[in-house]
Amino acid sequence: MQKDQLTVGIAGAGAIAFGAAAFLEQAGHRPVLWSPSGKRTERLAAGEPLRATGAVECTFHPGVASDAAALVKDADVILVALPGYGHKMAFDAIAPQIRPEQAIIISSHASFGALYLSRLLAQRGVSVPIIAWGTTATTGRQPSYVEASVNTVRSKVDLCTVPSARAAEGLALCQRLFGDRFVQRDGLLAISLSNLNPQNHMGIALCNMTRMEHGETWDQGYNVTPNVGRLLEALDKERLAIAEALGLSVRTIFEHFHLSFHVPEDTVSNMNQEMHRQGRGGTGPTTADSRYVTEDVPYGLLMTVKLGELTGREAKLHRSGVEIFSALYGRDFFSENQLLDALALDALTLDELKTLSQEGRNRVPQPG
Repeated sequence: MQKDQLTVGIAGAGAIAFGAAAFLEQAGHRPVLWSPSGKRTERLAAGEPLRATGAVECTFHPGVASDAAALVKDADVILVALPGYGHKMAFDAIAPQIRPEQAIIISSHASFGALYLSRLLAQRGVSVPIIAWGTTATTGRQPSYVEASVNTVRSKVDLCTVPSARAAEGLALCQRLFGDRFVQRDGLLAISLSNLNPQNHMGIALCNMTRMEHGETWDQGYNVTPNVGRLLEALDKERLAIAEALGLSVRTIFEHFHLSFHVPEDTVSNMNQEMHRQGRGGTGPTTADSRYVTEDVPYGLLMTVKLGELTGREAKLHRSGVEIFSALYGRDFFSENQLLDALALDALTLDELKTLSQEGRNRVPQPG
């Protein structure tokens, strides 16, 4: 991977995938998009250009892959940019095609998916750097299947690489693709606790559920009122307590909003109100069928609950969130995480999980 331009196969064709594709194109690389259903790339495959506006401005023709095999075939790097509930499907599809000279980036990492992917590759005797991001490099919306509205490009993104011996390689690759915006964290446990979206989206969705159900157009930052902000801060204390028990350093919710959205540190509510005043408060979900719930509850909140159990730092508010959303939606979000089930996380000790989070499945036998 020494050539100037890299081909990046992007598994996904939603707002985050489109935003990443636009950024990569502007940076001189070649993005190729794969929509698992095929629907989101139909117009691009027919020749329409993709137009990006906002924090990234460009019009271009990204490549379109018909399936996972085509995506991987000519790629130097694979970027997984799907909701958490699509990760297992994507890993199952790309793992048989991956070659040792490639690398994989997970944007953003969910529910120890890197461990599941490393197990699939280890079964084939293949080892590649699996780079896990704590969040996405861009935020934004997808007005149509040929448009990317990029709200912001984050100034800091936490990452780690599995296995840890390839950490320098993983960091250098991400810097080459997306610039000097990455912070190396100490393994997958730290990254798993670095994604603040699930806890933040819990408070925002719970306190604005009727707006979502009525399909209203509403400003997200403006509606992080003082009471909502205090809920988000209390959720953050639970996450930080788990990180402390593990001896890990992760950013606080205040650092998150400051570094991601470029506003001065203050209360969470005040920081969101400032984002609103600057016209960067974002738009809240206009449907209850939102990743704020369907992805972030089973693949974010539940994972924090599990880590709280393993460390003896019970995440009561996170667990309550899973319970409340299960009641609201009439479904059992405790049973919807395919990755945690596939990894049999409940059967691992904390020490086993720590070792796996550093080395992946290449060096540590799978329990059982």
